[in-house]
Formats: sequence, C-alpha cells, structure tokens
Amino acid sequence: MFKKLLALLMIGLLVFGLVACGQNEPAAAPEDGEEPAVSEGLGFKIGLATSTVSQNEEEFRAAEEMVARYGADVIKHVTYPDRFMQEQETTIAQIVALAADPEVKAIVVVQAVPGTAAAIDTIKETRDDIVFIVGNPHEDPDMIAARADILLDVDQLTRGRTIVENAQKMGAETFVHYSFPRHMSYELLSQRRDIFRETADKLGMKFIEVDAPDPTGDAGIPGTQLFILEDIPRQVATNGKDTVFFGTNCAMMEPMIRSIMTEGAVFTEQCCPSPYHAYPGALGIEVPTEEAGNVAFMLSQIKNKVGEAGASGRMATWKAPASMAMVRAGVEYGVAYAKGEVDKFDVAKMTELLAQETGGEVEVTALDGLPNFLMFVAELEIF
Repeated sequence: MFKKLLALLMIGLLVFGLVACGQNEPAAAPEDGEEPAVSEGLGFKIGLATSTVSQNEEEFRAAEEMVARYGADVIKHVTYPDRFMQEQETTIAQIVALAADPEVKAIVVVQAVPGTAAAIDTIKETRDDIVFIVGNPHEDPDMIAARADILLDVDQLTRGRTIVENAQKMGAETFVHYSFPRHMSYELLSQRRDIFRETADKLGMKFIEVDAPDPTGDAGIPGTQLFILEDIPRQVATNGKDTVFFGTNCAMMEPMIRSIMTEGAVFTEQCCPSPYHAYPGALGIEVPTEEAGNVAFMLSQIKNKVGEAGASGRMATWKAPASMAMVRAGVEYGVAYAKGEVDKFDVAKMTELLAQETGGEVEVTALDGLPNFLMFVAELEIF
C-alpha cells in the first residue's frame, strides 16, 4: 500500500517535470523518398497516443520513430491536447477512435493522462481483443491497473539506491542533495532522499543536504539557478572534486551541469534522467532538424563536449529517455502481441523490450499489489 500512495504522489510531481523537460521545436518532416523499415500489409495495426511536440518532445519523437520503423499504415499515431486536464473528452475521443479500426490490435498511451481509463472502458464495451499498454499513468494506480494490461513508469525509490551506487563507481566520495522544503514535504521525494542518505552511509560516503531557493518563491527560477552556480564551487572547495550533486528540480539541471563541468566534480543523472534534459543547453549542443529524436546523435555530442572539457568518466545520464523507452517498448510489445508471440501480460518480454529500447540493462519492479504496474530503472551512459 505504501508504494501505491507514493505512486499517486508521483502524478503531481513527475508529470510536470516530464512535460517541462520537453524541447520546444517543430516536428521534423519525413525525408523525401524515405521508406519505412517494415513493409506494408502486416495484417494488423498499432494505435499510439502521445503528447504533442510542445508538451514532451521525447515522446513525440519516439512516436515519429515508430512510424518510420513500421510505416504510417501500421502505426496510427494521434496526440492528446496540450490542455489535457481541461479537455479530457477530447483525449477519450482520440483514444477510442483508434479502436474503430478492426485491424488495431494494441493501443499504447504515453503519457496516460486523465481520460485514459475511461477510454479503455469505452473500447472494452465492444473490443476485448486489444492489449492496452500505458506509460507514466496520471490516474489512480488501482483504477488504471484494473483496465490496462501493462503499465510502465520510472522507479523513483530504486533510483535512491542506484544513483548513489553509480556515483561511487564514478569516483564520488561525497553526495550533495539540493532541494527545498516544498519538495521535501512530498513523501515520495523525502523517502528517496532518505534512501540516498542510507545508501551513502552503507557505502561510506558523506551525505550533505542543502536547502536551495524554491523556484516558485520570490527569487523565481533565476534565484534558484544563481544559488546552484554559486554553491557548487563552495561545496567542491570544501569537499573536493570527488563530490556528486543531485537536485530535485528541472530548473537546477543546466546550471548544475555547467558548474560541475567547470569544477571537475561528478554528475550521475538529472531529476528526470535523459540525454535531452539540460545537457544540450548546458553544453551548447545544436540539434539539426534531421537529428531530432536521434538519441545516438545526442549521446555522441555530449561525449564529445565532455571530453573536450576534460571531464570524461565524470558525467552521465540514462542511455535513453524513459519516456522514449516506454513508447518504443510499448509499440514493440503490441507488435509481438498482434503476431501472437505473447499474451496480454508477459513481464519477461516487457523487461526484454525495455532493455532493448534503452540500450542496456534495466531493473524492473512491480508496484506492491499490482503485478502489471512495472517500474524500471535504466542503465547509465557514462561519458
């Protein structure tokens, strides 16, 4: 029950973080003459609903990738409204419309915004042959888990252990945690902070908790960012370069990465781990239109910048954004289901696909009492 309560808190905290971390640029048009990787006539279709490019570019780009991989005749991609909280009826209508095509055998929704459960209920009145895979569900865990076949989300509490363990492997001896009272009033974030501290103690690392200005306070985001830029050099001067830094707010990430690179300290991953979160802005990486959504390109660009700064082995993030992995793995599971290769719920197959789509090992844990609610942590890319 404890983890269920934490999952509810994740809705309010992490949804905003995922949306806020999106990059606002226009969608890339398909190249002239570009052919899908899979030929037409498979005999089935996959419905896919994601945010728009303005709300979360990572999910939208992953959807574009899956359309390119299988063809627009196979992947039926729609987007829900940017104002999804106020326009739930539109969200429901978009998802339900996907099931109107009898060849649609799977529906993937990432993020599963409010209205997803109602859409599934409506579809199930006439269709019981569709598998439903949803990522980053916003609705009550018990309610949505009773309707979707597989649910996917990031395991924030397990990250409390893995972030510290990975930091030590990268040479860190001190762990600095930046947050503010508002965030620490949320049980999920305070519990993860406690796991950070407990893990650091077990590994013989020094743990330092630092209160930063709340970006919603009088000083706003600039005040928070200025504090990060000024405090990291102070912490390194006191504790040495083998200090790793973590912050609970997206606005902290760019100045944190920039300052850590300058000081020669350690950085494992962002509050919302992704190669696209803060690294491009902090390192001045330009993304050509034709490379939008190309994770391998972004990883190589970050590696080059880190190497040029003499910080190799000290900077890292997940090998792939969690949201992109959920879209890709969800679609691939739907394809396998449509081909008759898996049932509606196969945890081993989903774990395999998450590993495939993140480019490394994944640690998967089911939410207490909800075996189809799968939370995961992906492998790091150390630059």
